[in-house]
This record gives sequence, C-alpha cells and structure tokens, in this order.
Amino acid sequence: MASYHPGEIAVQRRASLADQAASSERAIHEGIPGIAADFLATQRWFVLGAADARGDVWCSLLTGPTGFLRAHDARTLDIAALPRPDDPLAGVLGGGPARSGALAIEPGTRRRMRINGTTTPHPAPGKGGLRLRTAQVFANCPKYIQKRTPAPAPAGDRPAVWGDRLTDAHADLVDRSDTFFFATADDSGEADANHRGGHPGFLRAHSPTLLSWPDYTGNAMFTTLGNLWLNPRAGLLIPDWESGGLLQITGTARVLWGEEPEERTVEFSVGRVVSVPSGGLLALEGPHYSKFNPPVTPVTPGGVPR
Repeated sequence: MASYHPGEIAVQRRASLADQAASSERAIHEGIPGIAADFLATQRWFVLGAADARGDVWCSLLTGPTGFLRAHDARTLDIAALPRPDDPLAGVLGGGPARSGALAIEPGTRRRMRINGTTTPHPAPGKGGLRLRTAQVFANCPKYIQKRTPAPAPAGDRPAVWGDRLTDAHADLVDRSDTFFFATADDSGEADANHRGGHPGFLRAHSPTLLSWPDYTGNAMFTTLGNLWLNPRAGLLIPDWESGGLLQITGTARVLWGEEPEERTVEFSVGRVVSVPSGGLLALEGPHYSKFNPPVTPVTPGGVPR
C-alpha cells in the first residue's frame, strides 16, 4: 500500500491529526477497486493535474461521452480524450510519460475518486487518448461538494486567452465561485488533483495577483497541503457553470496557520492565467450547497486590499 510522504506527515503533525491520518491511510490503494471502475465508467469529465515543461503545475479538464474512462486492468485506466490543443498541459500529456494527479467527481451524488500515477499516450495505434498507470487510488468524503448536475459544454471557436494576472471578469468569477479544483505536486514531481468547495465568497481575489481560501477540515490525509509543504507550485481550475468557460491559473501557494491547528488559510500568488471561453462545464441544475459549508468570513492576507 502506498504510504504518506514526508510533507504529508509533517502537516498531519502540525495540524495535530496524525492519528486520524493513520486511520485514513487504509483507504489508499495502488489499484482500481471494482466499485471504483464502475464509477469511472459512468463519468463524462475528468480533472487532471501535472507540471508543464517549465515545472509549473496546471489543472486541466478532459471530457468525453459516458465510457470514455475505462479500467483496462487493476492498475491501468484508459482515457479516450486529450486536452484541447491550447491547454497548458497538451504538449506534456500528449508527448510522453507525465506524473499526473486525477479526480473523478460526480456532484449530483457528491461522490469523488482520486487517482494518482503516470500518464502516457495510449499505446494502441490510432487509439488516441491517454493511459494512466495508477500508484494511488482513493475515495474522499462528500463534504463541501455542492450538489449540481454538470455536463460538458460545447467547444467554441474562440481561442484561449493568456495573461499574467486576473482581469476584472476573472475576479468576478473567482468571487462567485463555490467550487474549484486544485493541482499540486511534491518535490519529486508526483502530482495530485483535488476539489475545494464552500459558499460563494470562500475563494477570494484580493488583487490581480493574489487569491486566498480557507482550508476546511477534511479526512486528515493532507495530500494537498503535504505537497505544498515540499513544493509551492500549484494550479487552479475554476469552472464557470453558467457560460461553460474555464479559468486556469498556475502560480505558487503557501499555508498561513492560525492560532489553532484547524485554522488554516491558503494564499495563492498568480503566475500565469489561461481563460477558456467554452468547452468547460455547464450546470443543468443546482447548486444545492453542502450543509457542511462553513459561513464565509472576510479574509485579507497580508492586509492586501482588492
């Protein structure tokens, strides 16, 4: 069974949750259990995180018809999709082995499955897509997942727009978001992709280059914060459920610890931004907010006004 790395252990101890983390560790598998394979086969979208050629971590979205995710065997997941050509990870994922972290999430049932390992282009001639060799497979609790029914949005003909800071439109999306996805990697490059959710306003844009959000109590694994303990590079994927667009941001993150172990805020410094006008996710109904979402309180890291 895969075990925690030093960064995860350090954060578990810092948060005074080492005993709970030891219990949660039993849920981590190297292979894909049958119930996980069945869940993956019903999904139409997949979040994938990895580092680009510069070492910057990005979080991307793959979509396809039901069945585009299929367990080839207990340690192999076939993905019948590739990132869009202008995605920051298109060259890395399509060009060879890439250490990747993935997340399958079904907001309508508040279920999620995380799969970390190595992706390669699918080996079958003409098959296309990716093959993911698993190293860690585990489910997470449904806390902070907003119940909604998403579907892949049609791809348009407008290109992605790159920048190095948030625009007013980007900041508006940030401030009204109740869900985003967060990719990290440890100091050896092993990647992970995770979900973050809360009431609108929990994710805040303080300036064109500074975001923050509270780190809510979870299952005590601290896979995300453990990676940040070793490597600050990270990537965000923020869906616009109304327009079907996406916002991808890479940069660096650090954890601000409060006076109590459970009081934590993540501060994110923006490096590069990609705004995608279409081809993301649309919400067909919802959201119904999680009963676990804490109240939103104003936070201004470092006293930086927006």
